[in-house]
Amino acid sequence: MKPGRRALGVAESYRGTDDGTTTSTLAGAVVRVDRTVDDFVFGECTVGGTDATDAVVDCWRRLDREDVAYLFLSGVAPAWYNVVDVERLAEAVERPVVAVSDGESEGLSEAIRAAFDSPEREARLETYERLPDRRRLPGTDRFVRSVGVDDDEADRAVAAFTHEHRPEPLRVAKLAARRVDAFRRG
Repeated sequence: MKPGRRALGVAESYRGTDDGTTTSTLAGAVVRVDRTVDDFVFGECTVGGTDATDAVVDCWRRLDREDVAYLFLSGVAPAWYNVVDVERLAEAVERPVVAVSDGESEGLSEAIRAAFDSPEREARLETYERLPDRRRLPGTDRFVRSVGVDDDEADRAVAAFTHEHRPEPLRVAKLAARRVDAFRRG
């Protein structure tokens, strides 16, 4: 992959507060495949809400970077099961979307059923069950769901942007989200 190729990684951070805050901090980091950090964007989504997809689309639009080739997500359910509609996101940003997570999982269906009552439960389950299948990246403990790109290209993109354990755009985005969230919470 060419050294100037860029990906936007989006991650979230939420530290509970005593002031009733119900938003989680989103951070987006544009990182080149050679590890150069190129830009940041910040937003928020509702903890336990259903606005994560719209929040990521808003970050993308405000970032306004035509040179970004991929959008990486840190998982598909930030901010307490605020499930991202990965297909709708890929359509909105007109780029491949690759959601990356670590470790084995039974999935989130049962946890969503236990955490929410109707109609919130059904809305989340509908979005969650429409997600593309989660699959293990060969030779790793990372898993991906991808839209707008075939499995081989998604694997190559994740590998190209991974210099240690996590893809660099997601590592940097998570660090930024934590620091901004800590700043916001005082």
